[in-house]
Amino acid sequence: MTNLHLWNKGDNVLLRGMYDSRPVYVQSLRVVKDTPKETVLLIWPGAECVAPSTYIQHGHAAWDRWSETLSNTLNMEKYIWHTNRFLILLEPEKFYSTICIWDAASHKFVCYYINFQLPFRRTPLGFDTLDLDLDIVIDASREWKWKDEEEYQAAIRAGVIRSAWVREIECSQTEVFSRLEQRAYPLDDSWLNWQPDPSFSLPYLPKNWDEVIY
Repeated sequence: MTNLHLWNKGDNVLLRGMYDSRPVYVQSLRVVKDTPKETVLLIWPGAECVAPSTYIQHGHAAWDRWSETLSNTLNMEKYIWHTNRFLILLEPEKFYSTICIWDAASHKFVCYYINFQLPFRRTPLGFDTLDLDLDIVIDASREWKWKDEEEYQAAIRAGVIRSAWVREIECSQTEVFSRLEQRAYPLDDSWLNWQPDPSFSLPYLPKNWDEVIY
């Protein structure tokens, strides 16, 4: 597969976090848009996903992510996505994604979520990246706050998050706050009234969800 391969609207794809050539989380999604400049993916309650069992059972706060990851003790289990609808906007080469989040039951917009991550890589299954812990949450009134700062700093100290990645994240922060201040796309509210295509069926995990194919 080359970087010129583009997905069609409605295709079932995977967004995977990869560490040391193995998946550490997997989401199944539907493609809303895929162009050389932007990819938009949709996940909503009922979608099939995979995550470490400790995370599924105890949640983010009680999960020692990097201890399990580095010791190769992750026990991956399937689970069903619930509660929120995510519209994930990916831009090539960027160290973050922009996520629009709605409460799926009420359709109420919850927040923008800036997820710092490695630039995505296209695969025959979808897109591979790696979550780098640090996030920015921007509410409907455009007030913002940091999220997972302690986890981010701990990962830096442990050498998991490399210094080169930290520099890229710092540059990305400047871009994000500039976009927020200027109400520039994708933080211009242009997606807030968007509704999913009713013809989309729930995303699912293919049998080879864990294969590494580049």
